[in-house]
Amino acid sequence: MTAVVAQGTFDILHPGHVHYLSDAAAMGDRLHVIVARGENVTHKPKPILSDGQRRRMVAALDVVDEAHLGHPEDIFVPIERIDPDVIVLGYDQHHDEEHLQSALRSRGIDCRVDRASARDAPAEELSSTGHIVDRIVERRS
Repeated sequence: MTAVVAQGTFDILHPGHVHYLSDAAAMGDRLHVIVARGENVTHKPKPILSDGQRRRMVAALDVVDEAHLGHPEDIFVPIERIDPDVIVLGYDQHHDEEHLQSALRSRGIDCRVDRASARDAPAEELSSTGHIVDRIVERRS
């Protein structure tokens, strides 16, 4: 059985998230998703939704077998617990694959790192939480 891990913030679920998680699920038999804790999100604005709400929303998706909250101090703790065969990054996630692979090896985690495919979204579709928030602000102002 091939265990796959996908990870992200997943604030305001949108079609881009569904595409990423569907791609990840297709790479194995069991998909675990690690939802970042808001306190650990440093590369973009903090999530709007609570950690628990985001985890529950991700868990409700059919392609997801288990959704976990990230560790508050060490992102590798849930990965060590899950012991995946594959970690799938979103096509546009900021992670450096070589750096991640090196960090995994140094922790004794033997798995490959892949990227999900890009999604060809219709022009009118919003596939980014930031764009969704911008549209809400624009329309509600």
